[in-house]
Amino acid sequence: MSLISELQTILGTSHVLMEGDLSAFELDWRKRSKGRALCVASPANTQEVAQVVKACVAHKTSIVPQGGNTGLVAGSIPDESGQQVLLSLKRMRAIQAIDTANLSITVQAGCVLQEIQEAARHAGLLFPLSLGSEGSCTIGGNLSTNAGGTQVLRYGNTRELCLGLEVVSASGEIYSGLSGLRKDNTGYDLKNLFIGAEGTLGIITAATLKLYPKPLSTLTAFVAVDDLERCVSLLTQSHQALGAQLTGYEVMNQFSLSLVSKHIPQLACPFPNSPWCVLLELSDSESQAHASQQLENLLSQAMESGLASNAILADSLQKAKHLWHIRESITMAQAMEGLNIKNDISLPVSSITEFVRTSDHALGQLVPGVQLVNFGHLGDGNLHYNVQSPAHMPASVFLETFEDQVNTLVYQQVKHFGGSISAEHGIGSLKVLTLPHYKDPIALKMMRQIKVCLDPLNTFNPNRVVMID
Repeated sequence: MSLISELQTILGTSHVLMEGDLSAFELDWRKRSKGRALCVASPANTQEVAQVVKACVAHKTSIVPQGGNTGLVAGSIPDESGQQVLLSLKRMRAIQAIDTANLSITVQAGCVLQEIQEAARHAGLLFPLSLGSEGSCTIGGNLSTNAGGTQVLRYGNTRELCLGLEVVSASGEIYSGLSGLRKDNTGYDLKNLFIGAEGTLGIITAATLKLYPKPLSTLTAFVAVDDLERCVSLLTQSHQALGAQLTGYEVMNQFSLSLVSKHIPQLACPFPNSPWCVLLELSDSESQAHASQQLENLLSQAMESGLASNAILADSLQKAKHLWHIRESITMAQAMEGLNIKNDISLPVSSITEFVRTSDHALGQLVPGVQLVNFGHLGDGNLHYNVQSPAHMPASVFLETFEDQVNTLVYQQVKHFGGSISAEHGIGSLKVLTLPHYKDPIALKMMRQIKVCLDPLNTFNPNRVVMID
């Protein structure tokens, strides 16, 4: 029996796609990479995933797992061979259980992040992972890339929000670790092998996640700041004043905000002449009045000390959502402006000002007139340090001529300042050949050993994260 016939027997003919427009599965979100799948297989449950894996192993066919296909490093689309099975987990989107006493929720991997947030909210609780793509990204993808987002400062990356996983191994066996325990000191923490592995070690089919009590009050402020050094100093002052109540601290340069104003004018920046802006969020377990007083005191001190030049405090939930929408629309606005070079980097917060100063200068020397779209999660040291072509140069010419040089320059700067070339987007295929130049060689050796041990036939997402000879 052919592999296609076997998959049709397992899943049903309608859930094994081979014809028609498959671009939703084969084209990456940035529309810069396109592959071609042997077929798109869509299982309904973990048992079907296991059967698909066994069939593909028997036919020596590799598998590319995919959630919402919102990744930015071309890690969840097939290669161009037409010989890989794309395993879409979108049908597996059930919320299986909410345990309010244990503060946990168990969901299938294809569950959309926003649906998990809403289920937690209906239970009077909070699932704090928040991303710009939360309406379409899936929790399996979030876990596979160890997604970050806007509240890492308080709650941590997706890894910190996960209590357990269910995973199909490369032999088609099912590892079930969904107990939801916060303490289990009985050996290796297996779940952390699969979180951040981008589907190269196993296929995540379900997860048990942490929930939190819903804050009684959440306040948002938009702050104008004259330079990045003051943004960092304001972060230090915010930590001291708010402690654990500081749940978000986003920074945006004026050019990134000008793109939002240009392409989405209803989201114009409140401070169009400020070189930098900070979006700051406070979540409190006390009254709204208490939280408001705390934030007002912080902003008043920042203005008096010269750290901030202006500020507005959202006085309604609608106003707060509007301010967050400005921040979350930068990526879309940049895409509307044209093709660009994306850099998702992390650095010690203490090094960020000097990194940006020296990198901005070096890029200006390399490409006169280059435009820098610099924004991100300053609270946890993660910048989206993106590079747009000069106004006079077509984006296609800029990319063809300078992309490799720009990336090398930025990565070398990141290495010099003790940072990482991927903070939250992952490695995928986009950075797989670059990683060995910036990753500790012993760490890379151990990563390859883990891959060979858990996936000896290189069935899962080959040539992603690490290359196996």
